[in-house]
Amino acid sequence: MKGTVFILEDDTSICGLIKVALEMNGLEFKAFSTLKSFTAALLGEQPDVALLDIMLPDGSGLDALRFIKEKFPAVSCIMLSALSKEEDKVNGLNMGADDYIAKPFSVLELTARVNARLRGKQRQSVLSVGNVTLNSETFVCEIDGKEVSLNHKEFELLQYFMANHGKVLSREKLLTAVWGYDVGETRTLDNHVARLRKLGVKIETIFGVGYKL
Repeated sequence: MKGTVFILEDDTSICGLIKVALEMNGLEFKAFSTLKSFTAALLGEQPDVALLDIMLPDGSGLDALRFIKEKFPAVSCIMLSALSKEEDKVNGLNMGADDYIAKPFSVLELTARVNARLRGKQRQSVLSVGNVTLNSETFVCEIDGKEVSLNHKEFELLQYFMANHGKVLSREKLLTAVWGYDVGETRTLDNHVARLRKLGVKIETIFGVGYKL
């Protein structure tokens, strides 16, 4: 598996373990211990995956997450944090994180999740279904031949619909696939579906089950 990983972690022992694990998997990486050095490096080079500690000496990994998703949304972000409560995980995922791993963690699990993100990036980068075209490398969406603006979660949700077009997808499955968790409250999902419909995406409601593109 080929790919580049940026590590934002101020704990030298944890960072050392991550480096060894990535090196054994043949992955290139760069490590940073401060938010300032990390964001400066991003302006010159973007990794495939970013591993982000939350508690840093000069800020928060959530600030790094926000910076990446605003400027480089194609970068996959995995949060690494001692903050392991459900609300901490939900907050990080709602802010755009692609995954959230609580400390202490297994380096085998970490590398497996990194490789899963890299495999996803190697899949077909351009999807076309009906009147919609998505390019995951350029983060461009066209509907009826016109480019439209989507936020990160709208893009991921539409991408998942298109990859599974014609299938009936339950609300629970959509929440798990796009937001990374399964909850009873589906208002967030329904609001995103409503926004995509307004833009011209043909999403059908399957009452009592979920949605279908």
